[in-house]
Amino acid sequence: MLRENQTTVTEFLLLGFPAIHNFKILLFFVFLLLYIFTLAGNVLIIVLVSTSHQLRTPMYFFLSHLSLSDILMTTDIVPNMLYVIMAEGAVISLAGCISQYFLFGASATTECFLLTLMSYDRYLAICNPLRYSSIMDFKLCCQTVFWSWFLGFMLSLNMVILVCSFQLCNPNVIDHFFCDINPLLEHSCSNRFIVDTVLSFLGIPCVILPFIFIIVTYICISITILRISSTTGRQKAFSTCSSHLAIVCTYYGTLFAKYVIPPKGQSVNVKKITSLLYTVATPLFNPIIYTLRNKEIQAALCKCISIRVQTHFE
Repeated sequence: MLRENQTTVTEFLLLGFPAIHNFKILLFFVFLLLYIFTLAGNVLIIVLVSTSHQLRTPMYFFLSHLSLSDILMTTDIVPNMLYVIMAEGAVISLAGCISQYFLFGASATTECFLLTLMSYDRYLAICNPLRYSSIMDFKLCCQTVFWSWFLGFMLSLNMVILVCSFQLCNPNVIDHFFCDINPLLEHSCSNRFIVDTVLSFLGIPCVILPFIFIIVTYICISITILRISSTTGRQKAFSTCSSHLAIVCTYYGTLFAKYVIPPKGQSVNVKKITSLLYTVATPLFNPIIYTLRNKEIQAALCKCISIRVQTHFE
């Protein structure tokens, strides 16, 4: 009977948010607007970095790929989530569920690496400014970004292979709005110890090592900034990395709340809220933080608008 249950699981029922089905229309339009704003903000950053000469620096090159990663993550999760909300639950095939988790894991892992590259860029710019241009050249930027995407997809593929090795049992109901690793593990009849050990091991290069590297670089940055004699110099140095630091705090705060804090004792609704913060709110915060706090992006945006207006009237 167990083998029969294992072989019949070919699809899952995503429940979404059954506790608030009376507000599904309001919830649908709220998340739809957030999705539109997220796409618009991240596409705007990619366009500005690609077209503006003043933004053709390593930091903004990494930022454009961070925006691309955010677009991939939110597009992988939100459209299907909107359908789940309106249908009050929706069926997703096993292949579709695995594919969704694969793209989610790849974009999330790549984002960790990109944030690490951005912290290294800020470290060189502040702590070793004389050698910054010679070290952080265009070739190194392209190579490191390539390896960030490559390793992100490869490590996510390893997780998917691990998930595919599960022996799945009925019931095939997932009380969530997308196919994440923890809900999938709850349907596993396999030995959870081996699976959890492998996942913890994969989490070291994906999350732990990048986070430690970012912490160390910002300790060095802080020490260097404190040694600057003038208050204006300290403020200028800190302003160059404040936007990135805000994104790191937002991203890793939601990441650790979702996957590092022990899930025991947390309600299903709390887990869904932390997932929403991680998959919906964080991709929206990145362009907001950079457009509101970064004067160079604001200047590039104003210049782009003025050129468009001038061209239109001519």
